[in-house]
This record gives sequence, structure tokens and C-alpha cells, in this order.
Amino acid sequence: MVSEISTQPSEALQTAVPRWRPSRSLEALQELLDVGEALPEVVARRAGMSTTELHALRHLSAEALGPVELARRLRITSAASSGVVDRLVAHGHAERRPHPDDGRRTVVVVTDSGRAEVIGWLRPMFQSLAELEGSLTPDERAVVERYLTGAVEAMRTLLRG
Repeated sequence: MVSEISTQPSEALQTAVPRWRPSRSLEALQELLDVGEALPEVVARRAGMSTTELHALRHLSAEALGPVELARRLRITSAASSGVVDRLVAHGHAERRPHPDDGRRTVVVVTDSGRAEVIGWLRPMFQSLAELEGSLTPDERAVVERYLTGAVEAMRTLLRG
């Protein structure tokens, strides 16, 4: 579903941003954002987990984290994070291990089965993206990268507030 703002700019938006005009690239970008927003919920449901558990596995696939740091990354409370970790451990997707530098603390580590679970559900998307990337010339890739990097930076301006 393409948002109203990208396909039919309001008079207020065009007044505020005189160069704003609908275009197929802006429509495609909005569609990508919409699909990207829906994707975690669909993948999590198919995998039999919550979206928070899926996001936790994504973070843990990058690095082992303490439960408090995982809570910060997920933007949830420490208590909620503990429940997420409990469920991931119960499903065999993660393990609690002693912290390598502080024996009083623990870190949460994704297991091979947890990593395989996420990769298994996302593999078709990654295969399609790899094929798409491979079909582009180096010059086309540079243009796509410049556009997407610029779009990310435009969105980050809102995060910096």
C-alpha cells in the first residue's frame, strides 16, 4: 500500500516543500518502508514467536548482549527483556552464559538453531535481493546506493529531532 503523502502531496506539503513532487521512486520508497514495517510481524508469526523475540534474535545474531543491553536495544524494560530471553532459551534459540569479564553477570548468545531459524525464514528475501543486486551494473549500484543513503539520512533528521 502506498501512502497518501507520496502519491498525492497535499497543498500544505507542496507549500512547505516546493520541490516535492510525486514520483515513481518516491512511491517505491514508501512501498519499501510499508513492506519493511509489516515484514517482522509476518516472519515472527510464521516462526511462532513475537516480533520482539525476532528483533532480539537479530540483535543477538550480531553480538552477545547482556539482558539489560538487549532491553535497551529493543526499547523495552529489563523485566520484559528477561521474559523474551526466557522464551528464546526455552525454544533453544538462545543461551545464557557467564559474562567473560564479570562472573556476576550473564550474556545472551544466539544458538546455531536460533540463527538457522531466522536465516531460514529470511532466505527467500535474501536470495531475491542478491539476484537483484547481481543484475545491476556498478554504475546502477552507485546510483541506488546514493539514493538509499540519502533517503536514510533524510529520515535520520527526524530521529535527531
